[in-house]
Amino acid sequence: MSNARIGLVGLAVMGANLALNIAEKGFPVAVYNRTTTRINDFVAQAGNLAKNLVPCETPAALVASLPRPRAIIIMVKAGAAVDAVIKQLEPMLDPGDMIIDAGNANFHDTRRREAVLRKAGLSFLGMGVSGGEEGARHGPSIMVGGLSESYDEIRDIVEAIAAKYQGDPCAAHLGPDGAGHFVKTVHNGIEYADMQMIAEVYGILRDGSGREAAAIGALFRRWNKGPLKSYLVEISAKVLTTPDPETGKPIVDVIVDRAGQKGTGRWTVIEALGLGQSASTIEAAVGARSWSAAKDMRLAGQAVFSDLEKDEDGTSGLSDEDLENALLAAKTIAYAQGFSLLNAASEEFDWSLDMGRVAEIWREGCIIRSAMLDDMAAAARTGLPHGQLIFAPEFAAKLVATSGALRRVVAHAALLGLPAPAFSAALAYFDTMRRGRGSTDLIQAQRDFFGAHGFERTDGGADHHGPWAGTD
Repeated sequence: MSNARIGLVGLAVMGANLALNIAEKGFPVAVYNRTTTRINDFVAQAGNLAKNLVPCETPAALVASLPRPRAIIIMVKAGAAVDAVIKQLEPMLDPGDMIIDAGNANFHDTRRREAVLRKAGLSFLGMGVSGGEEGARHGPSIMVGGLSESYDEIRDIVEAIAAKYQGDPCAAHLGPDGAGHFVKTVHNGIEYADMQMIAEVYGILRDGSGREAAAIGALFRRWNKGPLKSYLVEISAKVLTTPDPETGKPIVDVIVDRAGQKGTGRWTVIEALGLGQSASTIEAAVGARSWSAAKDMRLAGQAVFSDLEKDEDGTSGLSDEDLENALLAAKTIAYAQGFSLLNAASEEFDWSLDMGRVAEIWREGCIIRSAMLDDMAAAARTGLPHGQLIFAPEFAAKLVATSGALRRVVAHAALLGLPAPAFSAALAYFDTMRRGRGSTDLIQAQRDFFGAHGFERTDGGADHHGPWAGTD
């Protein structure tokens, strides 16, 4: 006999918090975990919300507790674990039932799973959930892909548990099969770039100006009251002003500078390359995390190059306002690259992504939520010239006003020997996009010289060859 509205498999931190969120919104949720002792512990710790939790010690019990058409959320580690849970559930489900993967899945896996289950008469939704533990518990941003009619069956639950921006749920059905998980992947790629850029400002101020962590944190706190207002700037200010309980030092000074990554940043870069798009700011951020893992190598490099002279000419004029504007310009470019990638994927996979809605559901709940997204949503709704956010009048004006600061910050970092890969990538992209004639005419000539690939002429026609044929 059914006594739950929806099921959930996987009670690790994210799954447990999402289940509590669902229960708190008044929807009875059946829960199952492979380690069954976790189930009873979870329910026992749920307090008043336990009345909306239906503990199930087997997958069969979970399925039996749900009304048809059944809907079951999977919150397990991406990859083989998801396939294992699907394989376990599929024989017990009936046509029209639905499986929802709410983990950080590769969208290619989501497309594959959706196609296979559709042939079996089952629905499969890929549901990207952003906001970390706190978001899952109290309101994440939710990006859904799959059949729209399947989403309609659980829409009331999804919108109830999602974050709200001025009353608007930060949740949406974005397109078929892997659309939701792809949007979540690009969200995470932008997150990589945003975090790296903030860290580069921190490094320039710490190593270039000798500022203490607390002073940098105070500066970030001030910036968070202006156009840079965002979750990541806010928490960076809090982190930098937090002392270590054991030593009393700023806690960042006792943290090893080795950053982890779970793969979504790399996936973003891989897909960008496959679709012929530039995600250079994200690629720089992914590379910086990879370099950070080579701590011993970097220490060796510091010893080898310790006597390298710094050219500090012209660096004394860099101001806090320059850094603020440079961060604003670089963040704009990172978002723009992410939007371009989403547009390219939408065309490639026939998703018809609504870029305005994507920006809207990122305004609350997710990690990259920021004051800029409201304007980005409005720009997307108006129509992006040439499909580019940086050409939208408001953002073009912002880049005109702030790109000089970005240039000064990149030059400052280079002259002082301070790494700023994401800032540098953003500036290179901006300079490329504002130059009608680039330098790849020479590359085309080179390709024709060694491979007879041919080229277009400025006075018309394609498949021309140079007079160097046969001279190599």
